[in-house]
Amino acid sequence: MSDQQQTVGDLVAAFLHAGGVGAAFGVISIHNMPILDAIGRAGKIRFVPSRGEAGAVNMADAYARVGNRLGVCFTSTGTGAGNGAGALVEAETAGTPLLHITGQIDTPYLDKGMAYIHEAKAQLKMLEAVSKAAFRISRPEEALDVLRIAAQMALTAPNGPVSVEIPADVQAAAVDIPDDVSPLEVPVIRPDPADLDELAATLREARRPLLWLGGGARHAGDAVARLVDKGVGVATSVNGRGIVGEDHPLSLGAFNMTPESEAFYETLDAVVVAGSRLRGNETRNYRLPFPKTLVQIDADPASRNRCFKSSQFICADTALVLEGLAERLAGGPKIDNSYARDLAGARAAAEERTRDELGPYADICAALRSVTPANAPWVRDITLSNSTWGNRLFRIHGPHDGVHALGGGIGQGVPMGVGAAVAAPGRKPVLLTGDGGLMLCVSELATAVQENADIAIILMNDGGYGVIKNIQDAKFGGRHYFADMRNPDFAALCAGIGLPHRLVKDTGSFADAAAEAIAVDGPAVVEVDMLSVGPFKKPFGGPPPPKAT
Repeated sequence: MSDQQQTVGDLVAAFLHAGGVGAAFGVISIHNMPILDAIGRAGKIRFVPSRGEAGAVNMADAYARVGNRLGVCFTSTGTGAGNGAGALVEAETAGTPLLHITGQIDTPYLDKGMAYIHEAKAQLKMLEAVSKAAFRISRPEEALDVLRIAAQMALTAPNGPVSVEIPADVQAAAVDIPDDVSPLEVPVIRPDPADLDELAATLREARRPLLWLGGGARHAGDAVARLVDKGVGVATSVNGRGIVGEDHPLSLGAFNMTPESEAFYETLDAVVVAGSRLRGNETRNYRLPFPKTLVQIDADPASRNRCFKSSQFICADTALVLEGLAERLAGGPKIDNSYARDLAGARAAAEERTRDELGPYADICAALRSVTPANAPWVRDITLSNSTWGNRLFRIHGPHDGVHALGGGIGQGVPMGVGAAVAAPGRKPVLLTGDGGLMLCVSELATAVQENADIAIILMNDGGYGVIKNIQDAKFGGRHYFADMRNPDFAALCAGIGLPHRLVKDTGSFADAAAEAIAVDGPAVVEVDMLSVGPFKKPFGGPPPPKAT
């Protein structure tokens, strides 16, 4: 194709490459084919063909989280775009920088209700509802500007997915592509020095201060480390895990809502919340016993006093605020001599109680950690095992090594594992999923095999929706309505697509099976027969309820 015949599809491919996008995910369709044809011809971006649009978005989401970069996914229009909506909700919940490019029907028929194939009423409004923002490219000459703005918005804190719909005839239209198609600079909100001085004055007098870190502070690790070196302790949300390695003696990890941690919170005199939404399911529905001195740092001005009343709010980049704080605390806070001991005691007691409640699954957690490389991404679906031990007890050591379905949607684990594997070659992700979750995305196992995605899949099979059954036991008199399911023979299913599989029926053989799966070049499954292993010592009854007031 000559320069004069370059199309908007070629422009999209060139823009993504200029922005450092190494891989994209999606489902090819008649309404995105001009773009994907251009990506294929250019040969500069790896395209991973998922089996469904939801899987494509989940893959791009995990790719962005683990790779600390922009994720890119492609869907078709209408039903195809709708299929990806739930996964876009997940990316929005997690604050993932993601560019979702979807097709649209040809412009002569657009918005006219003519029942054109793949037409959807108000698709752009739908995308606006599940994205940080949504745009339509209506003319070839506006394509580059819209793409630049969309990518910039996705990468600007608070991060989130941004959708761009491009009619198929616009994708195929000729356009002049300039020499410079690079993306826009991402703006950063700088803190007011006066706010930093006030924060430093507060922390300088604190004897028992704590940092509460969320996903918006994952890039602030160096500054956090400087504060921890001064004796400040750390607790994290599930999305902030690994900013401080969870084996650090001053880390509570994500044991943020246990009786032990709550007793510890009651002794604190200052909490600094950095980049966390303080979600209800991690704060006992906004009732954790935080001290009156509660400082919140967030790039979103609307988060001020949203969940807890803050004594000081700083609307700025979390890393810049924490760096400024560390610089101003030259002498360090006046840390109480018993502080580190009390924090470590709370963490140890929470871990001990959790292990005791797990029964035989404590051995599985310990065995898996023993054979998993420290830098392996830890990917989790919504499943009973993750709710009980995967979200907290299995330690994470890096800020981009934890991937979890934060929005609470089941069935996202396998595609997230694929995306993590593409983002982290040489650091094989370990995926924890259940039989219920796996069956919602089982087709993406074929994607994993086709792409030779290097994932170790730990399949916890209890023959149904284990989380739901436990809640039914705790709150609905043990009536297990609609929670049982008929599973395939997973060994036969895996054999049919050439996926290594090993069945484990006791805890003693789990470590060898997991080590074998991790050593395989490509995907492998370890299925744990939970009915044979036995029950948890203490049943899981759902998220802890708020304390009585």
